[in-house]
Amino acid sequence: MDLNELLKQEEILEEDAVGAQEEDLYADMNIMQLVSFLLEDVEYGIDILSVHEIMRMPEITRLPNTPSFIKGVINLRGNVIPVVDVRDRFGFPLAEITELTRIIVIETNDKLVGLLVDNVYQVVRLPDSNIDPPADLIEGVSEEFIKGIGRLKNRLIIILNLDNMLFEEEQE
Repeated sequence: MDLNELLKQEEILEEDAVGAQEEDLYADMNIMQLVSFLLEDVEYGIDILSVHEIMRMPEITRLPNTPSFIKGVINLRGNVIPVVDVRDRFGFPLAEITELTRIIVIETNDKLVGLLVDNVYQVVRLPDSNIDPPADLIEGVSEEFIKGIGRLKNRLIIILNLDNMLFEEEQE
């Protein structure tokens, strides 16, 4: 065996050892996986266990006499699902529908609901130790909508409380 082969084997063994140490480190922690999305250049996250699917913009059927944040309903494989415009629900200005606009279909309170968002960003894994409770003053979104704030390197991810966001009475 030549020196190069030996060095390569040593590097592989070191990488395996480091990978095993990282797995052991994560095994001792509770990890939350989030689907993150962007609104107004702020990153929000929802628990991946609530997400059924992510879809491009389908045809939305408007409903009369519904709050402005309910955009209407969609037909998803025979299921009629209400669509909530998250921007409108948070009081942000409305934005154009683009190629990046998505609907995140989630399950909350045993119901399927679509969330209209600007852009689905990525799936994020956060240890519980990197999630802080919501601060007293959070600009732009009421604390009742926020479960926590996750820290990931130099990013902050606002973790949403879906039950309150979707089914509380709209504040006038």
